[in-house]
Amino acid sequence: MEQSVEPGSVILFQYIDLAGFLRSVESVYQGGRFETAFDGSSVPGFRPINDSDLFLVGDPSTLRRVPWIKGYYRILSEIYSTSGERYNRDPRYIAGKVQDYLRESHGFEALVGAELEFFVLDSLELDVTHPYSGISYSTTSEEHPWEANSVGRLKAAYHTVEPVDKLLEYRSSLRELMATVGYSRVLETHHEVALGQIEVDLEASNPLVISDNIITLKWVAHTLAMSEGKIAVFMPKPIYGDNGSGMHLHLSLWSNGKNAFYEEGGTGISQVARSFIAGILEHAESLAALVAPTTNSYRRLVPGYEAPVYVSWGYRNRSAMIRVPAFKSASAARIEFRTPDPSANPYLAIAGTLLAGLDGVKKRLDPGDPIDKNVYHISPSDFEKYGIRMLPKSLDDALDALESDNEYLKPVFDDDVIEAYVEMKRKEAETIRTMPHPYEFYLYGAV
Repeated sequence: MEQSVEPGSVILFQYIDLAGFLRSVESVYQGGRFETAFDGSSVPGFRPINDSDLFLVGDPSTLRRVPWIKGYYRILSEIYSTSGERYNRDPRYIAGKVQDYLRESHGFEALVGAELEFFVLDSLELDVTHPYSGISYSTTSEEHPWEANSVGRLKAAYHTVEPVDKLLEYRSSLRELMATVGYSRVLETHHEVALGQIEVDLEASNPLVISDNIITLKWVAHTLAMSEGKIAVFMPKPIYGDNGSGMHLHLSLWSNGKNAFYEEGGTGISQVARSFIAGILEHAESLAALVAPTTNSYRRLVPGYEAPVYVSWGYRNRSAMIRVPAFKSASAARIEFRTPDPSANPYLAIAGTLLAGLDGVKKRLDPGDPIDKNVYHISPSDFEKYGIRMLPKSLDDALDALESDNEYLKPVFDDDVIEAYVEMKRKEAETIRTMPHPYEFYLYGAV
């Protein structure tokens, strides 16, 4: 759905940086191509200051009217170097490259759906302006049991209704806005397990479109929340003691119009699907650096909160890292990858996941027997029996794994992209590691 724009209209040229943040520059449209320039050295992970110029060229298929600002349009942009070539660190370029690679080298088209969980809080107060004297945060939600007139309970709000659910109207407005500015449909919304937490399910599409839609959803969710005096939080684990937020990916590969993950009879999934699962399991530790890319991600990846901690797979098993959901038709056969969280750059996370799975298909790997037990409760002997490993316990460990295991990414990710990404994430981890934590004063202040 392309739209026409009159000269003189204001265009928000939006693009995505390596960390997955949406950035924007406004420009008055003069007619012709949608393009403008920007300073790449001011974007972490992009260009050095002595060679900083980059160009934005808007993708016309993403042009939409901004419903909350009269006379404004937004367009998602492709990034180009001064030589006229696509910039290799542009996340949208990487998502497009993985589509081309799947199609041209293996005859596959990828179909990816996403379930995004996130919090909509009434307030988030931060004090980080003077780290030498101390840092702190506090959150409020009218759903929390310690707030007046609330009947909510931690870890008990899944599919709850009003009056416990205070976010029904927010979800309704979010659905309406996404219908205006999104690129694929919002299929379902509901309250999630944690108080103040919702889920939005996006219709499956190709890697580029679903990534565009995830970024758009986050933009719309933040804007809508602010307009209602709330704040949308996509951190994986903002609330201690309650469930964290995932970004579950539903994936399948298609060839000649048929679902390559489906096989009639038996379990319903093909050897291609099994090998794809095996590829993700094989590269799980390094892939974590892309799909769970923040220090906060590893506060979610702990046992007891429905987050997948162990490298495993199963049918309909939500304690496993990968599950095969129940399906009633060949077109619905798919796998669900439960490790990703909404702090991830969706373009990199989805591209990396597809490349890991494809590596398993190329090597004809097998994932072994599925697990039908609650992985959190199995015995040490079962861990050995099923060959279960544990995901990294920290961002540093995940980055170590990515540095030692990245060949499967090389058909799409250039070496300098991986290096720039790791360097950027190392700095984040180092910053957090050197900051005293408020809870440390509770534990050690009297030592």
